[in-house]
Amino acid sequence: MAGVGKAVPEFEDLLPVMAEKLGGEGLMRELCNGFELLMDKEKGVITVESLKRNAAVLGLQDLSHDELVSMVEEGDTDGDGALSEMEFCVLMFRLSPGLMEESQLLLEEILQEELKSAAFY
Repeated sequence: MAGVGKAVPEFEDLLPVMAEKLGGEGLMRELCNGFELLMDKEKGVITVESLKRNAAVLGLQDLSHDELVSMVEEGDTDGDGALSEMEFCVLMFRLSPGLMEESQLLLEEILQEELKSAAFY
């Protein structure tokens, strides 16, 4: 029973606030800046090692090596053991319940409008 008794770090979802204040383009720019801050400068991707080196910037300096590995694995969709800029941005959105909910509502609204204009509704 992995994870039993482990303290889960508290996470405050700030992406919706950032999106509201910065707009879509501004949020993406900030995510790209965050990626560049965390990435291995020679490899151009976020590795477990680069995340460990820069974890304090995120207030994650107390995370274990295994927890950092899990973070990278969570977003590593191509299985190369690292996060590309796209994988990082997708992961940030996936980890933001507020943004995911807002995106779902916006998508539903757009689809309803499209259906109405196409006379399917």
